[in-house]
Amino acid sequence: MKAEAKIQKKNCILDIGSQRICSCAPTHINCLSGKEWLKHQIGVWQFLYEKRDIRDKTLHPATFPLSLARKVIGLFTHEGELVLDPFVGSGTTLLAAQDLNRNAVGFDLQQKYIELSMSRICSINMFNKTKQIAIQEDAINIPNYLKPETISLIWTSPPYANLLNRKRTNKSRRIRNNEQLYKVEQYSQDERDLGTMSIDEYTKVMGDIYENLLPLLKTKGHCVINVPDMWWENKRITIHISLVEELRKRGYELRNIIIWDRTNIVNGIGIFGYPSNYITMGVTFEYLLDFWKPPNV
Repeated sequence: MKAEAKIQKKNCILDIGSQRICSCAPTHINCLSGKEWLKHQIGVWQFLYEKRDIRDKTLHPATFPLSLARKVIGLFTHEGELVLDPFVGSGTTLLAAQDLNRNAVGFDLQQKYIELSMSRICSINMFNKTKQIAIQEDAINIPNYLKPETISLIWTSPPYANLLNRKRTNKSRRIRNNEQLYKVEQYSQDERDLGTMSIDEYTKVMGDIYENLLPLLKTKGHCVINVPDMWWENKRITIHISLVEELRKRGYELRNIIIWDRTNIVNGIGIFGYPSNYITMGVTFEYLLDFWKPPNV
C-alpha cells in the first residue's frame, strides 16, 4: 500500500480505515503477547535512535525516536485501527504506523513538515493494508476531516509553548560554542503556532484543540502526549501539570504518567546551576501523559 502523497481537499472527510484487521479477541486493547505486555508495564521507558530517525535540527527542531512512537502505537491500537497525530512535525508517527500496519493521519501548520513527513513514508509496502496521510491544516480544524468515534489513539509531541522561542545560550552544555548557540529552535513564527504562545495561552488553546478531538476518539480510546517541563527565568514551568489539569476539565481521564528516560541518548550535559542552585535538566527526561476517553463521555 502506498502512502497518501496527494494534496488533501480542505474540509473533506478522509477515506481512511479505522477498524481492526487482526484476529485479536474483542476485549483486547492491542495485539501484544503477554510477554510483550509485561515489558510495557515498567513506568520508566528508554529508547535508542536508529538510521531512519531524523536528528538534524535544521530539518525539524524537536523530533522523537521512531522506537518511542512504535511502542505507544503498539500498546494502544490494533492493526488496521486509526492513529491521529495533531502536530505531526517530521512524520515519525506516520512512519511508525506504517511499520505496524496501522492507519494514521497527521496534521501540521507548516507545508515543509508535511513534505518532510511524506518523503519518509512514500515507499510501497506490499504487506501493508493501511494508509498514512499528512495534511497541512490548523489542528483546531481536524474535526472537519474525521468522523466521530473513529480514532483509537491520539499520539503526539506538541510544541512546548514559547519556551523554545528564544536564542539558545547552551548553558547546560559542556561545549557551548556549537552549531546551536544563539539559534532560535522554533517551528515557525506563525501566530497560530503553539510554540509562540505564553504558557497560559498555550494551555487554553491545547484544551480547545483536544476538546474538539474528544468526540472523534472511540470510547476508552487513549490519548498520549509527550511533554517536558522547562526552566524559564529561574522558575520551573510545569507544562505536564498544566496539561493534565486542562484535559481533565475538557473530559479526558488521566490513566498513567510514564517517564521517558533520555539519559542514554543525551550527550554533553554540563554542570548547570552548580554549586548554588540545584536544577534537574529537562533534556534528560520527559513525560508521557496517558489519558483516555472515559465510558460516560
